Amino acid sequence: MQGSVSYNLLFAAGVCLVCALMVSSSAVSLADRQQRNAALDKQRNVLLAAGLVSENEDLNAEEVAERFAPIRPVVLDLATGNTVNDANAARFDQRVATSDPTRSREAPDNLARVMRLPNEALVYEIRGSSNDLEMVVLPVEGLGLWGTLYGFVALDADLKTIRGLTFYEHKETPGLGGEVDNPSWKALWIGRLAFDEELKPAIAIVKGRAGSVSDDPYAVDGLSGATVTSRGVTNLLRFWLGPEAFGPYLTRLREG
Repeated sequence: MQGSVSYNLLFAAGVCLVCALMVSSSAVSLADRQQRNAALDKQRNVLLAAGLVSENEDLNAEEVAERFAPIRPVVLDLATGNTVNDANAARFDQRVATSDPTRSREAPDNLARVMRLPNEALVYEIRGSSNDLEMVVLPVEGLGLWGTLYGFVALDADLKTIRGLTFYEHKETPGLGGEVDNPSWKALWIGRLAFDEELKPAIAIVKGRAGSVSDDPYAVDGLSGATVTSRGVTNLLRFWLGPEAFGPYLTRLREG
């Protein structure tokens, strides 16, 4: 009896060890592929925000890379808005930098509930043949109802008009706050104004329906049944477009 118990325990331990080794090996072998897929998804969302790909286009990796090629990743000193001479800008991971205490700082109190700011941040510039700015895509994040929303907002060459907004990661409730993924709702952002005449962030999601772009340029329709998520999107956009985040960078572009 005793031998039978020992055998069973040893057998179970052996099975657990083999399974653990298989899972670990799979995780290691798939890590590079997962990183490539994550980078590909982020590039596609930059393209979506910029309006360079439509929601219903199913692009493979090569097609995404081809569409993304004219876009220039730029690493900034977030505090000054100045460009950092970084040859590895395309590989810069802002979220990793934010989580590193040596590469980030505590954020000032803000409604978006952003806790830390990276010392350096990654933006995407689209320029013409004469190096004239055509569009800039900025990463944004902030607290929704159940967690942090991560996305991109694209601004036209005037640095006031919104070209697009998309979120690539969030935990909002499907059918409610999860409607931030709805193409019809995202289309409402195009042409709205992010800043007022004094260049202060003014865009906001309102309760109910907003007017037309010409009649109500600073407002976007609210998400039905998702007041907290709507407020969160307003807060995160105003924070990242403001003086504590990308404000210095946008000011430098306007002056340049």
